[in-house]
Amino acid sequence: MRTLFIGNSHTYFNDMPKIFKDICKENGIDMQVTMLTKGGMGLDYHAENEQTRFNILFGEYDFIILQHVAHPMGEFSVMEEAADKLMEWIRKTSSMPCFYMTWTKEGDEESQKEMSERYRILADKYGCKVAPVGEKWWEYIHNHPEVDLFYKDRRHASPEGSKLVARTIFETLKDDMK
Repeated sequence: MRTLFIGNSHTYFNDMPKIFKDICKENGIDMQVTMLTKGGMGLDYHAENEQTRFNILFGEYDFIILQHVAHPMGEFSVMEEAADKLMEWIRKTSSMPCFYMTWTKEGDEESQKEMSERYRILADKYGCKVAPVGEKWWEYIHNHPEVDLFYKDRRHASPEGSKLVARTIFETLKDDMK
């Protein structure tokens, strides 16, 4: 199987796609991963990138994970317009899209509701899944305060945080990995 990760530093930190690949392997799934990322960029950047279009249309991916800029998210209309363009390409393939819902920065948990809602609106619009990473993130922090999911910049994931991200994406997709 093949998975394409499209995003930014919230995707590439700690080589999260490799952690995802390792989780797949532990569960008896041979998964190849490809990552198209650029720090600080959202789906709008990727929607204008020829490399993204080419990979979506010709990469023969089983799954395409879409992650938008997180801190700040910016205007929802920009996110939605970019998702429209990316989904137009994805719909021409047999790939299954999945949004990767990020988490809010430390000290701003109350903004998670709006962030989550944006990803859920898009997932409903396109009839696809959303990996609820941001919600799992805050749930985990409340249940395991001794574990620091944040990197020292208090925005990105620590190695433990990236493991949570990869596990959440895996759990979201595992029933479709046949």
